[in-house]
Amino acid sequence: MADPEMNTDKLISALAADAKERPTSLSLVWYCSTAGAVALAALVCFAMVDVRSDFATAVESWRVLFKFAAAIALAIGAFGLAREISRPEGDWRAWRLTLALAPALLLAGVAIELAVAPVDGWLARALGHNSLTCMISILLIGIGPLVLLLLAVRHGASTKPGLAGVIAGLTAGGIAAGLYASHCTDDSPFFVALWYSLSVAGLAGIGAIAGRYFARW
Repeated sequence: MADPEMNTDKLISALAADAKERPTSLSLVWYCSTAGAVALAALVCFAMVDVRSDFATAVESWRVLFKFAAAIALAIGAFGLAREISRPEGDWRAWRLTLALAPALLLAGVAIELAVAPVDGWLARALGHNSLTCMISILLIGIGPLVLLLLAVRHGASTKPGLAGVIAGLTAGGIAAGLYASHCTDDSPFFVALWYSLSVAGLAGIGAIAGRYFARW
C-alpha cells in the first residue's frame, strides 16, 4: 500500500517543478500584481473619497501615524507570507513573525489609548462617526486588489489555496486600509482596531472562499 506521506511529497515536488517551468517568474508576477493592486486601490479610493482637509496637521498626531503604521505593517507582512505560501515549496514560517507585527501594533495602540483616554470617552472613540462608511469603503477599495493577488496565488500553484486566499485578503485589506486612512477622521486606536479590523477580516473571508475555488490547482 502506498505511503500517503510519500504521495504528498511527490505531488508537492511535481507542483514545484511545474511552477519553475512556467515562462513568467513567480516573483515578477507577485510584484506586478501587487503594484497593480496598489494602483487600483488608489484609483478606487480617491475616486470615492478625498484626502482629509487637515491631513498636513493631522499626521503630526501619533494616532494618525499609528493608523498608517498598522496598515503598512499588515500589507507588507501579508504580502511576504502570501508570496511564499503561493509556492508549493515556499518556506513561509519566517513571515509569520512579520505578519504578527500588525496585530502587535494594534494591541500596543489600544493599550496606549486605554492609558491616556478618559474612561467615559472610550465608547464614543470606538464607535467614531463613520463606522459604516469605513467598513464599506475599505471592502470596496480592497476587492479589486484581492482579485489581482489571487491571480498571483493561482500562478504559483499553492498547495493551500484557501489559506493563501486568506493571506491575499489580508494583503488587500492592508493596502485598502492604508489608503482609506488618508481620508478617515476617526483616529482612535479603538476605532481602528474594531472597524478597520472587521473590514480586513471581511476581505480575508472573501479571499478564503475565492482561493479554495479560484486559486485551486
